[in-house]
This record gives sequence, structure tokens and C-alpha cells, in this order.
Amino acid sequence: MHPDLPRSQLKIRRVRLDTGRENVVVVSRESKALRAEIFRGFSRVELRHGDKVLLATLLITDDDTLAARDEIGLSEPAFRRFGQGVGTLVTVRPAAPPESLEAVRAKIRGRTLSQAEISAIINDLAHYRYSDMEIAAFLIGSASFITSDELLALTGAMAQAGTQLVWPAPVVVDKHCIGGIPGNRTSMVVVPIVAAHGLPIPKTSSRAITSPAGTADTMEVLARVNVGVEEMKAIVSACNGCLIWGGHVNLSPADDVLISVERPLSLDTREQMVASIMSKKIAAGSTHLLIDIPVGPTAKVTNGVEAMRLRKLFEFVGDRFGRTVEVITTDGSQPIGNGIGPVLEANDVMAVLGNDKDAPRDLREKSLRLAAHLLEYDPKLRGGAGYARARELLDSGAALKQMQKIIDAQGPSTCSSELGSLSFDVKAARDGIVSAIDCLRLNRLARTAGAPLDKGAGIRLFKKIGDRVEQGEPLYRVYTFDHPEHDLAADAATEESGYVVNGHEPLPGKPAP
Repeated sequence: MHPDLPRSQLKIRRVRLDTGRENVVVVSRESKALRAEIFRGFSRVELRHGDKVLLATLLITDDDTLAARDEIGLSEPAFRRFGQGVGTLVTVRPAAPPESLEAVRAKIRGRTLSQAEISAIINDLAHYRYSDMEIAAFLIGSASFITSDELLALTGAMAQAGTQLVWPAPVVVDKHCIGGIPGNRTSMVVVPIVAAHGLPIPKTSSRAITSPAGTADTMEVLARVNVGVEEMKAIVSACNGCLIWGGHVNLSPADDVLISVERPLSLDTREQMVASIMSKKIAAGSTHLLIDIPVGPTAKVTNGVEAMRLRKLFEFVGDRFGRTVEVITTDGSQPIGNGIGPVLEANDVMAVLGNDKDAPRDLREKSLRLAAHLLEYDPKLRGGAGYARARELLDSGAALKQMQKIIDAQGPSTCSSELGSLSFDVKAARDGIVSAIDCLRLNRLARTAGAPLDKGAGIRLFKKIGDRVEQGEPLYRVYTFDHPEHDLAADAATEESGYVVNGHEPLPGKPAP
């Protein structure tokens, strides 16, 4: 910090603005604290009250309802993080850049960073001291090259920056899919199976950023997922498992900051992906981890060579941090299950757990395979018996009973489970066989329809690869709640449906009125 920079005092006002991840503050153009000669060239300010410090992006307003001359308006994220009440007098000054930015500049120039430099960067990220532009600079510099030592330092620093959970059991299992496949809600089937067996599986999951549903978004249809650390421990103690949102327990908070900038820029490098996943699993206290890498033409990983390189990175980091890591590749050529979007995916999960005759077989079978790998970590279970045990727990209803126990422990959902009231079908333009499905395209279409913000928006699939279709037969149905989303989704499906029949993309049918 620069002690010679001028400072002024203003009273806090809470401004009902959701600025997402960023801390944003608002100051009146008529403010006595805002003098051009002081703030010229500064887009960020430092707020201080006692030992509490907050760095935020500065906006100027002419609206007195947002901030009077003697006030500084804090957006909802800034107000929550600063933790000071309305009317509190705070010191405001231009924010000096974080010292760790010099290491970011060095990385851009091609220098290998030390563990201390990486730790300083991650600490500043976790405390929201970087602007989005500065975060992007670090991501791009790291994407150019990252050494093995830097990868380990990055993973360790991210794991240590937030909550670190410790469990009493010698074996604590977890699974993670690297994502990209619509409807792939295997965790919500695997967790109750493994928990019913007796192995602890404290599953923390993410919300969707660029997909139509994360596990936390889908579980939120069934139960509360905003659970704190102590409550999480109590749930796992009572149920052997949980399915909660990881953001509420503050695991690897710097990772959430990086992801928020990395995803829109499509900077999803192998090393950053491994550091992201492993830091959260290490912080969550997992001892045995199963990684699912779907491989397919429109998946994140498109071929076996890429999958092998990624597997070696996961195993390398796992070995260095004393974690047992098993990596498997799965079919990523098409969506899993019959639904895309929180409500539709939750319906698929409960149909599988309830042994419904119409439950999606692919979701059931993949979940059983994954659960079998985790159950094999139980030293009391004979080798090779994992699949039979998983199927027994599912078929007997024990897994469904365990899921209901977890739902009851986490508390009731406050979300609607109704499907969108507007819908239209996308139909085959010719007779033939479905030869390909574009996972990325369907993900984007479901988001255009309103998922995951609208839980009941999304896509219900009627056909998968290998299915025969007749001209005019529906391939899938799109659900929305509002006419603007309905029209946007219909236009997007008309432009490109995501389905290929006999080597030709089918033309969609007209949207339903």
C-alpha cells in the first residue's frame, strides 16, 4: 500500500445490486471524497474499518438513491464480504495494486514462478483483490506454460486458501466428472449407493457456469444445498454422505474466482483443470478419488491420447498430495439420461433410484459402474464385488432410502419442480437412424431456454444415437417459461438442432403455440 495516497471517510449504504463475484461500490459524483485529482487513473478503491479491508471496483452515480454525498453504496457481494453495518463510517482511498501482480507480469514474460509467488497470487485472488482483467492476465500467462512444480504449488495454494475439512474415517471417497456431457447426474445416484453401503462420501458440487445444470442446481430441486461447514459435518455423520453446494463451505475459493473468468475466455487447459479439481478434493478431505473423463467428438476431451495425458496429470498430483486417484474414461458421445436441465435431471435421478421401469438405462448403468469403483475401496469388500454390491443396494431400494435420508437431513427445497409451461418439439425431417448428437449444442440450447436459472427449463430427449426415427417424429422437446426464451430457443434449434440423422442434420418442427 502507498501511505501517501489521500483518504476520506464515508458512511456505508447497502445497495440492492447483485454484482456476481465482483465487489462493486458506488459513490456520488458530488461526493466530497471523490476529487478528480485524487481518483483520476484509479478504477478500484480500498475500504477500511478497523482491521477489515475490502478492495472494490468504483462506479460513479448521479442518483442520490444509490449514494448521497457523504455515503458509499456497497453492492450485495461487497456488503456481505465487508461485514459492516449500514451507516458505519469507513475510510476510502484509491487502491494500490496487489504486490503479487509483479509475479503475474513475470509469468507473462515467461518466467517460472516460485511457490511463494504462486501462494501470494492465490491469496490475493481468494480475497478478491484482482480485477477481472488482472485475473485474465494470470490465466493467460499460466496457459502458455506451467511446470510440474508450478502445478503442485498452484494446487496446494488453492487447497489451503479456504476451508480444509478433516474426517475421522480412514477412507473418505469422492468422485468427479470433468463435465461437458448434458444430463450426466451420476453423482446423485452414486452418493446414496455408496453412503448406504457405509463409506463416507461428503460430496460438494458446483453450480452451473456455462452448462444448463450443475449437480448443486439439480440437487436443489430436491433439497437445500446451501449448507455450512458444521451442518455439513453433522449431515455426513448421520447419513455417511451429502450433496451440497461447495461454494457455501468455502472450499478452494480462489478456484471459483478463476473459473468465473476462465470459462467465458475458454481457457480450460489441462493443468488448470487438474489444479481446480484436485484443490477442491484435497480441501474436502477426500482420501480416495475417482475421476470420470468422458471422451467424445463434442466432449471436453475428444480422443484417447488427450484422456491419457489428463489421467497422468491427475495421478501425478494425487501421488504428491497422498491421495489415491483412479481415472476412468467413459462414453462422451451423447447426453446421459433423458433430461437436460435441473428439474428434468432430478426426475431422471429419482426414476433410477426408484427402479422405475422407464428410468434411463444409461444413467443407471454408468452410475452403477462408478459406484462399483468407489465401493472397491472398502477393505472389507472382496475384490471384484463392487458392482454386485452397488446393484444390490440400488435394486433393494436401500439407495433410495438413503437418498431420502440425505434430503431430509439437508432440509426441504424452496425451488419449484414444475416444468416450463411453454414447449416445442424438434422433429426429424427424414426417416433414418440418429448417427450423432452434439453435446455442446444441446447444452447451449438448454441454457437459451432458461436453465439453470429457471429450474424447469430444459430439454427432454426422445431419441439417442442408434435409434430409428421417422419423418416428423420428435427428437426432443424444449421447455421454457417465458415467450422471449421460447422464441430464442426455437430460433437456435432452427439454426442448428444438434442431431444428425443418416449423416444429415434434421430440420426442426415448428414450435408449439
